[in-house]
Amino acid sequence: MPEAVDPLVFGRRLRHERRRRGLTLAELGELVGRPAPYLSQLENGRIEPRLSLLGDLADALGTTTARLLDSEPPTRRAQLEVRLARMQQTDAYRELRLPELKATARLPDAALEHLVALHNAWRTSTEGRSAGTPAVDPVRRANMALRAQMRARGNYYGEIEEVANAALRAASYPGTGPISERILLDLAAHLGYRIDRVRDIPRSTRSVTDLRRRVIYIPQRDELPTRAARSVVLSTLGHFALDHSDPETIEDYLRQRVESNYFAGAVLAPESPAVSLLQEAAGEGDIAAQDLKDVFSVSYEMAAHRLTNLATEHLGIRMHFMRADEEGLISKAYENDNVPFPTAPDGSLEGVRVPNSWAPRQVFHSADTYATYAQYTETDAGDYFCVTQVDTTRDHGHTVTVGTTADHAGRFRGSETARRIVAPQATASAGGGTGEGPARDRRVWASARDREFVLGPLTSPDGALAPSPGVSMSEVHAFLDRHRGDPG
Repeated sequence: MPEAVDPLVFGRRLRHERRRRGLTLAELGELVGRPAPYLSQLENGRIEPRLSLLGDLADALGTTTARLLDSEPPTRRAQLEVRLARMQQTDAYRELRLPELKATARLPDAALEHLVALHNAWRTSTEGRSAGTPAVDPVRRANMALRAQMRARGNYYGEIEEVANAALRAASYPGTGPISERILLDLAAHLGYRIDRVRDIPRSTRSVTDLRRRVIYIPQRDELPTRAARSVVLSTLGHFALDHSDPETIEDYLRQRVESNYFAGAVLAPESPAVSLLQEAAGEGDIAAQDLKDVFSVSYEMAAHRLTNLATEHLGIRMHFMRADEEGLISKAYENDNVPFPTAPDGSLEGVRVPNSWAPRQVFHSADTYATYAQYTETDAGDYFCVTQVDTTRDHGHTVTVGTTADHAGRFRGSETARRIVAPQATASAGGGTGEGPARDRRVWASARDREFVLGPLTSPDGALAPSPGVSMSEVHAFLDRHRGDPG
C-alpha cells in the first residue's frame, strides 16, 4: 500500500463504497474471499489491505483502485470520524484517561464537529504552554507512536495472523500442539531458506541471514536452546514473509520489529488452537498465560504477549502487559485497559519505575518469589487485577506481568486472591522514583548502576536511524566471509 495512504481514510472510503452498493460486510466478503471480521478491521482503519486484495475490492464494488486509495475522506462525516479516531491515538489525549469514544451512527454530526473543534483548541493551548519543554528523544517518540497504534487495534494484527496461518498450512502443521523442528524447517524451506547452526555467530547478533545463499545462521544448541532458537528463526523469517524492506526511519525499524515478532508468536502459538484454549478457559474462569506457555512450548513472556494479541479481539477483554526488572524499572509495556502506567515527563515508559505497591515489586516480598503472584491494585483510574511471574531466564530478576480491569478478573486464574493493595498516585521520571520513600538524605551519595534499555542504540549522533542498530556490521561481514567458503 502506498505510504501516502492513511488506513483510517482508506477504511472510510471502503465503507462508503460498500454502502453505496448496498452490500453487507458478509456479502462483500463472499465476493472477495475474505471473512467479514477482516473487512471490518479494514473499514475501521486498524489494518492495511494486501496489495493483491485492492483490485478485488475495487471490482466487487464497481469502482477503481485509485478511487479507493484517494487521500480525501469521501464525506464531511467521514472526515470528522477520521479526526476523532486520530486524536484519540495521541499520547496527550490518552493522558486524560478517557474511555474510547466510537463514532457510531447514534453520534450526531454536530457532536462530532464540537468534539473535533474542542480538541483542536485544547491541543493549541497545550502546545503553547509546553513550548519551552525539552524535545522528546526521536526513538522514544517513535516508540510512543507505535504503542498508540498497537493500542488502537487491541494489539491484534489480523493480516499477520493470515500470513502465519498460510505458512503453517504450507508446512503441514497438524492444527494443535507446539511447532516441531521438522515443521520449522519445512516452513523455512517454504519461504526459500535453510537454517544452519554455527559456533562463531557474532556476539552483537541473534542471527545472520545470507540473502544470496538463502541461509539463516543461528548459534549452536548449547548457546541457543531449541525453544529460543524457534523464536529467533521465526522473527527473522517474519521479515521475509511480511515483505519488509530495509528500514529507512526509526519508525520503520520499530514497526518491523514488532511485526516480525508478532509473526513469530502467531506461528508458535497459532490463532485457532490458542483461541479455542482461551475461550474454554474463560468459560471456566481459568485464563492463564501459563497454559499457553505449556501447550505451545513457548516462553512465559511470549505467552503473555500472545494473550494480549488475542484477548481483546476474541474475548472482549482489554489487557495490559509489562516487563520490568527487580527494581520495577519498565523495559516494555502495553495497555488498552487504561491502567495508569507511570510515565516520564516526555510521556515515555521505558526506564520509569513503577510504584512499590504494584505487583512487579510486591512479588519479591511474597513467600515464594518464583510462584505465580496475583494481586488486585486500586488506583485513581480504577481497580485492576494482574498476575506476575519472575522470569528466571533473565538476569536481575526480570518480571512479566499481565492484567486487566477488575470487572474481568473472574475470568482469570488467581482471581480468588485476597491480595488487594491501594496504590498511591504515581508521578515518575526515567530511572527515578514515583513519589514514594523519604526525601533526599544529604548524608548519602548513591551511584546508580548502569542499565541498558532496548531503545538506546538506535540512533546516530545526529538523531538519524543508526545503520543496523545495535549490530557490529564488521563482525557480520567477517562472519559471512568465513562461511561463504563452506560447501553448505
